[in-house]
Amino acid sequence: MVKAEPADVVIVGAGIIGLSAAFRLQQAGRRVTLVDKSGIARGASFGNAAAFAFSDVLPMSAKGMLAKVPGWLMDPLGPLSIPPAYFPAILPWLVRFWRAGWPDQSRAGIAAQVAMMALARSEMDSLTQAAGTGHMVHSDGSLELYESEAEFKSSLPGWAVRDTYGIGYHHVRGAGLADLQPGLAKRFVAGTFVPQWQTVSDPYAFASALGDAVLAQGGTLLTGTVANVQPGETGVRVSFANGDILMARQAVIACGAWSKPLASALGDKVPLDTERGYNTTLPDGAFDLRRQLIFGGHGFVVTPLAQGIRIGGAVELGGLELKPNFARADAMLAKAAAFMPGLKTGGGKQWMGFRPSLPDSLPVIGRSRASPDIVYAFGHGHLGLTQSAATGRLVTDLIEHRPPAIDLTPFRANRF
Repeated sequence: MVKAEPADVVIVGAGIIGLSAAFRLQQAGRRVTLVDKSGIARGASFGNAAAFAFSDVLPMSAKGMLAKVPGWLMDPLGPLSIPPAYFPAILPWLVRFWRAGWPDQSRAGIAAQVAMMALARSEMDSLTQAAGTGHMVHSDGSLELYESEAEFKSSLPGWAVRDTYGIGYHHVRGAGLADLQPGLAKRFVAGTFVPQWQTVSDPYAFASALGDAVLAQGGTLLTGTVANVQPGETGVRVSFANGDILMARQAVIACGAWSKPLASALGDKVPLDTERGYNTTLPDGAFDLRRQLIFGGHGFVVTPLAQGIRIGGAVELGGLELKPNFARADAMLAKAAAFMPGLKTGGGKQWMGFRPSLPDSLPVIGRSRASPDIVYAFGHGHLGLTQSAATGRLVTDLIEHRPPAIDLTPFRANRF
């Protein structure tokens, strides 16, 4: 069935990226229709680590990860896991990931990420004010922790890169460490405090509030699975799995880990894969947590939320079909209890989500090969919440045929 009245702009995906784009497009005077198979913020936007990580400008492959990968893979519950059966499918992604860590590519990637993060910070300030969500944002900074002098020294080149771009931080030890976060285990010899790092009180509540604002301004939400997005005789044809068809002037593909087949059908072969992340959210009172703690050597973070404490992270490269392995969440919880003596580990709720990730740690933002009326906005990896407002601005620039706020060449779909 073809829906009778054509839509203006259809956004496939009602996560934080799609919602930010919807809100900004409404501000530009456009009518938006959100389409999602599960509803507003039910995917990665539901249970992420709740951070605005504006200082996180290094590609994942340039953070010293490559040297750690063999050891991590030896531990089935460690920071990185690849099920043997999935290895052939992920191998081309891993090769590109390795290549993205070479100095020539990492320098270009860092420059692109710095520009994106500067835009993300200013746009997020503007978006939260306009949407009335500023009260959910907390500016307590983050604290990255090191268990040895060797681990601390290995982090210094990355901080030197941030120096180049004027990103603020300072290293702490002893009493300074204890002041920033009392109750840590004595095993931590140093830390790095990043004052501009922010968190939200709850990522699902934050995204839901933005969704409410979009709907209150006349936005429409349709629940259904989109099977195809293609240029039509006039505008764009959005086909649903149940056979329904929705015509629109323009469309945005922002459905995270599920964006790859839609882009492929448009002629853009994007090496998108999924980092399956796990977490446990403990009830309020589990620990006196002052700010987000980053345990980089173990691949997880601990975040204060309105309803308690979230312990999560790690990477499982296993695609969309593999059943969750919540032993990975249990392993992170056990480590957190060792790192934070006194942590009450009972009463937690576990969750697993799909981070849509590209090998060079940059998202795809730009027009499709098939039509300038179909715009991509996906693949943000760990940085979807952080970069959501910036992406909303850039999508609006593209839909409105305005010069984009930053150079989008590094984010084009065909860069690979």
